[in-house]
Amino acid sequence: MLLEVGSKAPDFVLPDKDGNLVRLSDFLGKKVVLYFYPKDNTPGCTRQACAFAGAYRQFEQQGVVVIGVSKDSSASHQKFADKYNLPFLLLSDPELQVIQAYGVWQEKKLYGKVSMGVVRTTYVIDEQGVVERVMPKVKPDTNAQEILDDLKG
Repeated sequence: MLLEVGSKAPDFVLPDKDGNLVRLSDFLGKKVVLYFYPKDNTPGCTRQACAFAGAYRQFEQQGVVVIGVSKDSSASHQKFADKYNLPFLLLSDPELQVIQAYGVWQEKKLYGKVSMGVVRTTYVIDEQGVVERVMPKVKPDTNAQEILDDLKG
């Protein structure tokens, strides 16, 4: 199950594309956009990442941290970030610890086949580490802009 608005965002430590460990709690005092996506270099995930990259300066101007999480390896993230000039953090969760803690590992149906996978979900976490917004099944192309519009109020 997805986390609810008002709940404490579970803290975590995951490696980024360079193998550096990143903690969610390092960003207390800042708003965090934490988005979970299925896989590097797939069409939807690439469009979503590029939309966040395109809007990155606007997030930065508002002091907002953008973090993408998938179960891909750090090496895969490195190639993905280099290929598309992604300026934000990509974290690797191959053990699914954070993916499961945030409730985004769910049953998915594709062509009548049922399998488990990451459901594209975005969380906005406030300066105190509390879930401010839950966005399930987001659209890759509009997710970043939707959040920016929200932040502007």
